[in-house]
Amino acid sequence: MRKFFYAEKGLFLQSLHPLAALAFLGTMLVLALAFSHPLYLAGIFLVAGVTVWTAEGLETWESYLKIGLVMMTLIVLINALMVHEGRTILWRGPLIPVFGRITISLEAIYYGLAMGVRLLNVISIFCLFNLIVHPDKIINLFSRFAGKSTLVIALAARMFPVMAQRYENIRAVQQIRGVDFSRGTLKEKVQKSSLLINSLILSSLEDSLEIAESMQARAFGSGPRSRYRRHRWQPRDTLCLAGSAVALGAGLAGLFHGFGAYTFYPQMGCLVDGPGTVAVLLIVLSGLLAPAILNWGWHRCTFLRLKI
Repeated sequence: MRKFFYAEKGLFLQSLHPLAALAFLGTMLVLALAFSHPLYLAGIFLVAGVTVWTAEGLETWESYLKIGLVMMTLIVLINALMVHEGRTILWRGPLIPVFGRITISLEAIYYGLAMGVRLLNVISIFCLFNLIVHPDKIINLFSRFAGKSTLVIALAARMFPVMAQRYENIRAVQQIRGVDFSRGTLKEKVQKSSLLINSLILSSLEDSLEIAESMQARAFGSGPRSRYRRHRWQPRDTLCLAGSAVALGAGLAGLFHGFGAYTFYPQMGCLVDGPGTVAVLLIVLSGLLAPAILNWGWHRCTFLRLKI
């Protein structure tokens, strides 16, 4: 479970200002949801993969993709069986009451694959969020606008990883004491697990009391909110924000001129419909690759590291 949570590794992407990181991830998410062109969706997926690689999260990304590929397969199957608008018929099945005759078209499969890649893009973006954005930084960014609501979100976000870690610790202690959770009847396994959950609940209640005492000792809510640390805006943040702005602007301009859209039904359109499609795609990918390029230079050029 640990690989699904943020882990401090001292990476370039983890040193970005939370606002710059959110702008980059938000731009990728908006473009992934706005584009329907297969080339654009594949390009965003490539950018996500390169960025995950620079964030040293390929193992974590693999776990996300396993779930995403299962969902993608379901999307392709359901769309191929339920949608009968394509002209290129690959197979005609029997006539089924209520549902009608089953026909599988190439366009339906193609559309399901494109939407599956879009789903993988969204999953990859959230994987990137867990890899490069510290939850406390995001909470600290929004705490100035809604302090109490942000505190609730912080406690809720902290609860799951802490409980997962404590669950592993309690289970390990019980195993050292001779408890084998894999043996016995179903009733015995349930009893062993219930004792484990009881210990987890008791420890969580003790933690809640300690948090309440800590908040009271720090005079929470008695006056203006103070800050333990401030996040400085650096040149690297400006460059990443500029890349995101260029990608978003080019993407929206391309959508306005029809470059990011694609026709699946009743017949598939052309992938490359003129030089404008390739030009907009290259601009969007170049803007989104700005953090990965800066990361490459940050590791290989001492002068660039000092400047940004």
